[in-house]
This record gives sequence, C-alpha cells and structure tokens, in this order.
Amino acid sequence: MKTKEDVLQLIKQIMLEMFEIEEELVTLDARLNEDLDFDSIDAVDMIVKLKEITGKAVKPEDFKNSRTINDVVESVYTLIQD
Repeated sequence: MKTKEDVLQLIKQIMLEMFEIEEELVTLDARLNEDLDFDSIDAVDMIVKLKEITGKAVKPEDFKNSRTINDVVESVYTLIQD
C-alpha cells in the first residue's frame, strides 16, 4: 500500500469481506454510522484486521474521530507512513 487509493481499495475489500457492505457504497464521503451502519464493534473488528494487514500497532484512539471512509483512509495512510 503506497497511495491513498491503495488504502481505499483495501478498506473496500475489508468492508465487503467482513461486513458484507457492497463496494460501491464505500466511497470517500460515505459516513460510517449513518450511511454504512458501521458501529463501534465493527470498528474494533476492522482495527484488528488492519493491524494484521499492516503489521503496525493500530490504536483505537487513532480512529475515534473517524466519521467517514475518507477519515479512515487518512488514518491508515498516516499509520503506514510511519
């Protein structure tokens, strides 16, 4: 994963495989809770998956202010740059 587009594709894949959310619904502007019905338990599951994939220490607080897919993409992109 080198670009934000790569991160977005990864997020789309995770959303489809783990949460059965259709890829076309996972857009940068999609709101996690309101548009995708993504709750805090889902967020924890995603954080665990991202840790597995990136090999980085992913902390829940890194994502606590994430409201949209774009927020998640930005957080993951920042994480993998460190």
